[in-house]
Amino acid sequence: MKFGFFTDTYFPQVSGVATSIKTLKEELEQKGHQVYIFTTTDPNAKEFEEDVIRMPSVPFVSFKDRRIVVRGMWYAYLIAKELDLDLIHTHTEFGAGLLGKMVGKKLKVPVIHTYHTMYEDYLHYIAKGKVVRPTHVKYFSRFFANHTTGVVCPSERVIDKLKEYGVTSPMRIIPTGIDIKKFERPDITLEMKKALREELGLTDDNIMLLSLSRISYEKNIQAIVTGLPTVFERFPNARFVIVGDGPYVEKLRYLGEELGISDKIQFIGEVPNDQVAIYYKAADYFVSASTSETQGLTYTEAMASGVPCVVEGNAYLNNLFDHVSLGQTFKTDADFASTFIDYVESGVKPNEAILQEKLYEISATRFGNVMLEFYEDMIKYYDQLTLEKEAAASIERIKVKFTSLRK
Repeated sequence: MKFGFFTDTYFPQVSGVATSIKTLKEELEQKGHQVYIFTTTDPNAKEFEEDVIRMPSVPFVSFKDRRIVVRGMWYAYLIAKELDLDLIHTHTEFGAGLLGKMVGKKLKVPVIHTYHTMYEDYLHYIAKGKVVRPTHVKYFSRFFANHTTGVVCPSERVIDKLKEYGVTSPMRIIPTGIDIKKFERPDITLEMKKALREELGLTDDNIMLLSLSRISYEKNIQAIVTGLPTVFERFPNARFVIVGDGPYVEKLRYLGEELGISDKIQFIGEVPNDQVAIYYKAADYFVSASTSETQGLTYTEAMASGVPCVVEGNAYLNNLFDHVSLGQTFKTDADFASTFIDYVESGVKPNEAILQEKLYEISATRFGNVMLEFYEDMIKYYDQLTLEKEAAASIERIKVKFTSLRK
């Protein structure tokens, strides 16, 4: 089958959405299907990319690292028509997503949508939350989702929120899978991990806590930093390493200085993709207090790398970390320090059997299989809806004829 993915973010832009799209594309292609990406232009993109159709775009309002389609829509439609797509999968509710819906309607094929972003967590970026309100998000999300054939929800949190919004389209929870091999990395030796720790000024005696994400307010790294004085009091040899970049870096630096712990916090900045796994492997614990994730790929990446996690829980994460050898969740920001201390002191050992079982659950292979099942179900559902609409239209025409005959 042929699938068209419509997205406002794709490589070389780096984001969880772009990564999940690329992962799904590769999995579907391995199964013999064809996937075409309809996305935005990017000044850092290659001049020619096979199966990637780029449309003129501009940076999106307060998210300068994101872009939105502004022209080339008719061109994209003609290409989609020529490709004879069987299904369209949109990954944004804006430019390219609206285009995907239009193309799907013109081609008379099902349109599937993945609801990647919990927009209520990001309203402060747009005029400090004074223009766009949660009610606006509710109505727009409901309108968009209810005009698709079906909706992919990366976690329980997403499907619960969409039901709250009043979405009635068929929905299915499909967590985004990851390429396990990119993080298992048996090629990363003890010497390599030791070399990175030495580069960071850490010895074997130091406990390395790792945060790896975009550094923004909603990632809630400040909750981890706030709890660190208690952690450092119990473990003076602990150190916090923050990988990533974003608009909240300076405020985190200032918070560390205020708390008098800045000498135990390191800001690394962004690192190349091929080095991410080394940071995971070098860490003793992965920590996060983010409450804005629809799923959070860094959690599964950390798990695949074999590093235990101490993270703020939700329905998805509580189920993901359902065995103590994988990690521990905590309920609120204030619980981080005590949970981390208790977890470290418990001396939990790795459990290879549990890990391997969980790795398949979060793998790209399973992700591709489950998504393909949803596609097939939605194609059948769309065909059934089409038949019902045609039957209803036919009955209506007959009624009109009978009415005219009576006159």
